[in-house]
Amino acid sequence: MFGLGPMELIIILVIILIIFGAGKLPEIGGGMGKAIRNFKSGVKDSSKEDPKPGQIEKEDK
Repeated sequence: MFGLGPMELIIILVIILIIFGAGKLPEIGGGMGKAIRNFKSGVKDSSKEDPKPGQIEKEDK
C-alpha cells in the first residue's frame, strides 16, 4: 500500500503509545469507532435522501 512493513507499523504504534499513554488508548479507539459508525450512518442516510435522476418527483405548481 504505502510501503509500510511490519517493522514500520510497530515503530508507529510505539510512538503513539509514548505520546498518548496506555490509559488513553482505549478512549481514543472508542472515539474513532464512534466516528467511523457516525460517518457510515451519515453516508447511508444521505444516499437515502438523494433521489436518483429518474426518481425526481415533480413539484406542485
